[in-house]
Amino acid sequence: MHITKFNFSFVERKIRKKTFGILTTINSDGTPHATGILYGVSKPDTGFALYLLTSRNYRKIRNIQRNPKVSFIIPFPHHHLRFVPSGTITMNGLAKLVPVNSEDIIEIFSEKRILKMIIADIDFEKDEEYVFIKIEPDPKILCYGVGFNIWKLRGSHTEGGYSVTIPPER
Repeated sequence: MHITKFNFSFVERKIRKKTFGILTTINSDGTPHATGILYGVSKPDTGFALYLLTSRNYRKIRNIQRNPKVSFIIPFPHHHLRFVPSGTITMNGLAKLVPVNSEDIIEIFSEKRILKMIIADIDFEKDEEYVFIKIEPDPKILCYGVGFNIWKLRGSHTEGGYSVTIPPER
C-alpha cells in the first residue's frame, strides 16, 4: 500500500508556481474540447479557485454556458529528461463566468509577469470582449508524479499517483 506524503498545501504551492494548464469543456454533442490557457490562482486567504482570461467569442465560453462541468490539467514536464512522462495535477469542477472588471481577479493577474502582460492592453471598464472564467474545483485533486523522484518512479510508475483534498476552509 502506498502512503501519500503530500498534502493540499504542497500541491497548492506547485499550482501557484505555474501559469499554464489545459482546460477541457464539453461540446454540445457531448465530446470533449481541450485548450491550453494561462491561469491565476485565488489569494491564499480566500476560497481556492483558478481564474482564466479569455474572449467571449471562443467555444469554451459557449460550452461553459451550456454545461459548467470542466476539467483542468496542469502539466509538469521534465525539461531535461524529455523521455520521462510529465507529472500532472488534475482538477475537476464547475466553471462560471465573471465580469472582466473584477478588481480582485485583475490584482491576481497583476502579480505574475506573464499574466500581467496579457491584461496590459485591456480596458477593464469598457471592454466587453473579454471575460474571466472562475473554476471552483471539486475537493479532490488528482496528482501524478508531482513531487516524486523520477528515478524512484522508474521502478513502478503506478506509485506516482495520489490525491489530496482541499480543506473546507479553502
